[in-house]
Amino acid sequence: MHYLSIIYRLVIAFWVGGAALFTFILTPIIFKSYDRDMAGAIVGALFPGYFRWGLVCGIVALICLALARVRFPKTSLVILVAMLIITALHTFVIEPKAASLKKDIPSFVTTPADHPLRQQFRKLHAISQAGNLAVIGGGIALIIML
Repeated sequence: MHYLSIIYRLVIAFWVGGAALFTFILTPIIFKSYDRDMAGAIVGALFPGYFRWGLVCGIVALICLALARVRFPKTSLVILVAMLIITALHTFVIEPKAASLKKDIPSFVTTPADHPLRQQFRKLHAISQAGNLAVIGGGIALIIML
């Protein structure tokens, strides 16, 4: 069952690496290269695939842990399940709500920051950012624990 350990390590690395790349490199470049509305549209189009990628990586990692029959720290399972729950919330709750709110905001450039829809979006975005950072942090912890 050594191959399951290898697959586990790879999917955790792919998940964390993809999240870090998207969060710390691609998104800032997109927002520097385009106006806020265009950048938001680009990143918004990428989000569903980004979160599904995390779900797939997390599910594969969980299956590997379940099948490996190798002793691993229980903390690994707790962290992995927490990462999966956060990613599932992003995929099925937060991202769809944010996308719906964005459709009702004509422009982030011209709509005042104190507009109620912008304030709702800002709160949802803050929750999303915190969750995304928690997933990255959890993934880093899993890699260190290997």
